[in-house]
Amino acid sequence: MQEIKTVLIVGSGTMGRKIAFLTAAAGFDTRIYDISEKALADAQKGVERIVRRAVTRGAIAASEEEGVLARISSFTDMALAAKDADFISESIPEDPALKGRVFGELNKLCPAHAIFTTNTSSLMPSMFADATGRPDRFAALHFHNPEVDRIVDIMPHPGTSKETMAAIQDFVKAIRMIPIEMHRENPGYVFNSMFMSLLGSALTLAARGVASPEDVDRSWMGVMQMPIGPFGMMDQVGLETVWKITDYWASVTKASQAKANADYLKPFVDEGKLGAKTGTGFYTYPAPVWGQPDFLEGGLASG
Repeated sequence: MQEIKTVLIVGSGTMGRKIAFLTAAAGFDTRIYDISEKALADAQKGVERIVRRAVTRGAIAASEEEGVLARISSFTDMALAAKDADFISESIPEDPALKGRVFGELNKLCPAHAIFTTNTSSLMPSMFADATGRPDRFAALHFHNPEVDRIVDIMPHPGTSKETMAAIQDFVKAIRMIPIEMHRENPGYVFNSMFMSLLGSALTLAARGVASPEDVDRSWMGVMQMPIGPFGMMDQVGLETVWKITDYWASVTKASQAKANADYLKPFVDEGKLGAKTGTGFYTYPAPVWGQPDFLEGGLASG
């Protein structure tokens, strides 16, 4: 941790911006690298919005806003971005060959002590660990939605050193997040493994005609005293995302029920009914019936 002063964010998308805010807010010199000037310009505006929201919700003081933004710089030149970088957080498309190639280039440009991490949500770090050129100093560091929650998964591959795991843990604490240390690779990390099991169970009940999505949600909400049920959650995640994950694992496991669940979701995706972001999914938005006071009693029709 004493060596980590400069953090390089590779990929300026939604997650890269949020991670950049976290590291800059914690006092680290933060660099964002992307291949496109336009992407970086969009990222700058996005980071500014994130900082303003952080001030509004009290995550940082208004007096800190200028300093946080001043600690963030952008680069399209990888060599300049990588120079003297101590910690790399990568959030680029989910392609193991692409990730391995980018890390391989960074390996030639970054100091030998630099730690490499990937924010991949669906790949295992062992799939491209060797391509990084420093597999012992490489692990997955997976953020969920750091504007909402503080949980971060640290997932090693078999070649990750104990020293690297310890340094990543210290880094996570330094950016005021909560590290969840995994002892082995696992698809879906920790929370997502539990979450997708819940969603899969809910989909199975509906796809098999056991109960309606509304009654599945009522059951979960009523017994667990939760404000939202599994199908409401799917609408928030985005039905195309839930379908992609369900369909992918159905193809991997060859499980007939998983395939049936994916098929159950596919018409929603085909019709553009993707959930809250499109206004329609299993429910209609911005005022879904699951948020109404008498939903549990079944007093409102679905829609």
